[in-house]
Amino acid sequence: MRWVATLLLGALAVAVVSVPFAMAASAAVGNPLVLELFTSQGCSSCPPADAYLGKLKREHPDFLVLDNHVDYWNGLGWRDPFSLPEATARQQAYDRLLGSEVYTPQLVVGGTRQAIGSDPDGVAAAIAGAYRDRAASSPVALTLSPQGPDLAIDVAPGAGHAQLWLVGYDDRHTTSIGRGENTGLTETEVDIVRSIRPVADWDGSAVHLRVARPIGQRVAVLLQQADGRILSGATLSAAGT
Repeated sequence: MRWVATLLLGALAVAVVSVPFAMAASAAVGNPLVLELFTSQGCSSCPPADAYLGKLKREHPDFLVLDNHVDYWNGLGWRDPFSLPEATARQQAYDRLLGSEVYTPQLVVGGTRQAIGSDPDGVAAAIAGAYRDRAASSPVALTLSPQGPDLAIDVAPGAGHAQLWLVGYDDRHTTSIGRGENTGLTETEVDIVRSIRPVADWDGSAVHLRVARPIGQRVAVLLQQADGRILSGATLSAAGT
């Protein structure tokens, strides 16, 4: 596994500031722009990125932010309780597509752009680029709704091929870190991914699925092409709203 987090410590200590985003297009209602942060509680460069992700969530309700905790920092003094091998695998897949090194904190926007997660200027550029990418393809109507104890996923017909991903995530957790690079830090993180898995392929035909609710207070479903582009997304809270 290649990762260069330890080489970026100086570059990642960027102050969290407010940056206006030059959006190429406004987000469609019900189809949020997806921002996926790859982070770890064992990485000293990650807390500023986690804080910035929380700021983006507060200021941009048209974003779906997902805090993915990778597991390759776990052997360096602190085992991140939210780390998932699936998060590591998803980051590695993105980096193959984007031609990037594997590092933390990495923010992937719309599945097509990436930036250092604590760099507001880089994040703003990635967001603007992701909106341009979205404008080049048509969104596909996607809905997520409760169906008894399970969930119903409906995808409208359209053009192309993609995969449906089901994500369970928690609103917020505060963790006191007792070892490793962040020893003594109490960190609050938002929208922490607890589970992520593919549930079906989409070939342009209408799809109706019934699936078990994943671990997590909230649920998201993403329709994602093989090149990484996220065509559509939908969310549902634990209360079914």
